[in-house]
Amino acid sequence: MRYALLLSPSANRVYADQAPRLAVAELAVFAHRALRTPVEDAKPRTIAGVDYLGFAAREPLTGRDVAYLSNLSGAYALFEEAGHDPDGGPWPLLRPVELNPLAYYDDDLVTIPKYAGKTNEQFTRLLLNVTVLASDRADGMLQRRLVVLDPLCGRGTTLNQALRYGYDAIGVELDTGHFESYGAFLRTYLRRKRLKHTVRLEPVRRQRKRVARRMTATLAPTKEAYRAGDVQTVTVLHADTRLAGDLLRAGCCDVIVTDTPYGVAHGSRTTPSGSPSRHPRELLEEAVPGWGRLLRRGGAAGLAFNTHVVARDEVAELVTRHGLEVVEGPGYGDLSHWVDQSITRDVLVARKP
Repeated sequence: MRYALLLSPSANRVYADQAPRLAVAELAVFAHRALRTPVEDAKPRTIAGVDYLGFAAREPLTGRDVAYLSNLSGAYALFEEAGHDPDGGPWPLLRPVELNPLAYYDDDLVTIPKYAGKTNEQFTRLLLNVTVLASDRADGMLQRRLVVLDPLCGRGTTLNQALRYGYDAIGVELDTGHFESYGAFLRTYLRRKRLKHTVRLEPVRRQRKRVARRMTATLAPTKEAYRAGDVQTVTVLHADTRLAGDLLRAGCCDVIVTDTPYGVAHGSRTTPSGSPSRHPRELLEEAVPGWGRLLRRGGAAGLAFNTHVVARDEVAELVTRHGLEVVEGPGYGDLSHWVDQSITRDVLVARKP
């Protein structure tokens, strides 16, 4: 059986150029970690002038397989090749296969926010996918309410993608503007969509001193679910991520997913003088031990980073030193891609045994 996956267009031209190769790597992760039908010979191909990701399966994909593949970050439409044009044309006939991606909320939850430095939405989804699939929660990706932590959450792209998947989300963000912008966006979005919700903003105190602010939103995709108590929560701390291990409960999340500072236009932390430090290596050294305490056993952490600033081997050595195991296997070593002249982004996923 041969299939053709039509990839979603990307508003980011550079990422769109990288998308077919990244889709091959992501499909390899899904095939190895989740699919029951063996998949092989995945490669970009052109049919009637349109670019697809083609692949073969030894037998028809099961409904469960299609449910997983529906969540590929670049998936737009899936077709089964159903023979060739009876009039002798050069192209195969394509039979649509219905996709049913996890979509508890409309995609504008992720796409509406626009700002400098925003991580591409498709890449955010890819990073979440490959991290969940590396954990021992892979079998529950479609049914369980996982907890996703982004300890450098910015204005919440990862948090919003987690909500779309039906998960709970936790974020940590030091920048006051980002923290307040995300809270304002989420309130406005929930009101505009007429979704039942509550939002609370409160101080976090330790020894009678305020050490952080916390925003907690409780929401549900339908009124019926909200009334029944079937709700999701998103919690964001306005705090230094290096303190996350002390401010959050140990073992509070199933996966950690974050796009670390690139050391170019992203300040990673504040120096004693008040100016932003742009050394992700230092940030990771100080923050990873705390992040590891927040991860449940069997959980996984997916870290995106700029290889011009910190090498993959350095990130691997650091997470290993703090008790995590680097995930190897099909797809996981093929996620590096060019962003611009100063940024080549790679992904390392590590599991907590």
